[in-house]
Amino acid sequence: MTLLALLEMVVSALGDRRAVGTRTRGITYRQLLGRAGAGAEVIRRRGAGCVAYVGTSDVAFPVALFAAAWAGVPLLPLSYRLADDQLRALLAEHDDVLVVTDAPERCRGAAAAVLSVDEWDALTSLRVDAAPSTTDGDDVAVLLPTSGTAAAPKTVVLRHRHLASYVLGSVDFAGADESEATLVSVPPYHIAGVANVVSNVFAGRRIVYLPAFTPEAWLATVRDEDITHAMVVPTMLARVVELLGADDAACPTLRSLAYGGARMPVTVLERALAAFGAVDFVNAYGLTETSSTIAVLGPDDHRAARTGDERSRGRLASVGRLVPGIEVDVREGEIWVRGEQVSGEYLGRGGTLDGDGWFPTRDRGWVDDDGYLFVEGRADDTIIRGGENIAPAEVEDVLLSHPAVLDVAVVGLPDEQWGQRLAAAVVRRPGTEVDEAELRELVRARLRSSRTPDLVAFRDALPRTDTGKLLRRAVLADLTAATT
Repeated sequence: MTLLALLEMVVSALGDRRAVGTRTRGITYRQLLGRAGAGAEVIRRRGAGCVAYVGTSDVAFPVALFAAAWAGVPLLPLSYRLADDQLRALLAEHDDVLVVTDAPERCRGAAAAVLSVDEWDALTSLRVDAAPSTTDGDDVAVLLPTSGTAAAPKTVVLRHRHLASYVLGSVDFAGADESEATLVSVPPYHIAGVANVVSNVFAGRRIVYLPAFTPEAWLATVRDEDITHAMVVPTMLARVVELLGADDAACPTLRSLAYGGARMPVTVLERALAAFGAVDFVNAYGLTETSSTIAVLGPDDHRAARTGDERSRGRLASVGRLVPGIEVDVREGEIWVRGEQVSGEYLGRGGTLDGDGWFPTRDRGWVDDDGYLFVEGRADDTIIRGGENIAPAEVEDVLLSHPAVLDVAVVGLPDEQWGQRLAAAVVRRPGTEVDEAELRELVRARLRSSRTPDLVAFRDALPRTDTGKLLRRAVLADLTAATT
């Protein structure tokens, strides 16, 4: 099964339904398929072995995804926020690359061919008789560089069979009614950006893109476009909640709000649950290497937590239960997963699955008696103080419970006596005051002295990726430099 085959299935059932765009302007599924065929011919005529997409989310992105699938070449979504030298270095790793971009001047000279988004839109709008696709399930569909929050970035290889398995195992074919629309705020170079295309196309749900996120623009689009479904990363939801304050979100059409991509502080989630009233919340946990979601904390779990039940409230800190087709094994505190949608393959490095098909996520966690998966953070982030393993998230959650703390990161600094000592970088909420002693005493009272930060440093902001993931390496470097 290929991505193109999934689109063809939808066209056979819902061809004239709007696929991408606003209520007044966009393209249907039949037009999306036609553009994909035209795009495949563009790719073939230029002899491209790979299609790179460098731009914001737009109709051009799903067209590029399915055109590459038709032509049998991988799509390489790259961050438009990269410095020019970084972008050119990534493009140089691929032979015969065709770039579709909204900034062509940045890519010329580093690729075989460069098309602006406007040129791509014009070429793919032409009526052509595209040659039949010979792509099969084992061909590479997408190449996605990881965020590199804990180590140097790697490029994940996702084959058609991985993405198709994810969709077929978690999405009802043509299950959305015609009124449903999803708002996509994540960038195209994130696995959620790719997964949102294939899952919502397969469901038959109109995709509306928000090219640049602000909480004001997000709320306005939800209201103006009658959005029924949306997916955000935790930092986005936190900013929306901050904007709303104590007000109701007033989004009457919104039915489902999914969040994922990074750890969600429970304090932020509880404020969001109150602001969005009857909206169904979903926590989706997955990795680039697993073709997106592998565990879900569903609406029933969130509703139960709203009632005040302590057991259910505690599960808000989990990522829920595994989706069908995924198995989990926790080995010495590290989460390993297995399933048809799991790739675990890196470009130029081969696969990382063991002999039985298990993939090491490098996340630390555990599973409770009812099958709920709790993720404590990256294994590389674990702080070892005097032989005791400390998960930064445990300390961060306590610090975030203070009303003056907006954001926080806990890292381990080298220490001759204890091996590592705890340091916290804290961002104060605007208009509030709190000092180091007060925060250290809060942690000591809730946890114990061994988990109390030895250093609390106040910062204006913390370094994060576009999708909200904390760059702990940068925090560690900052605090190390500040103490030496």
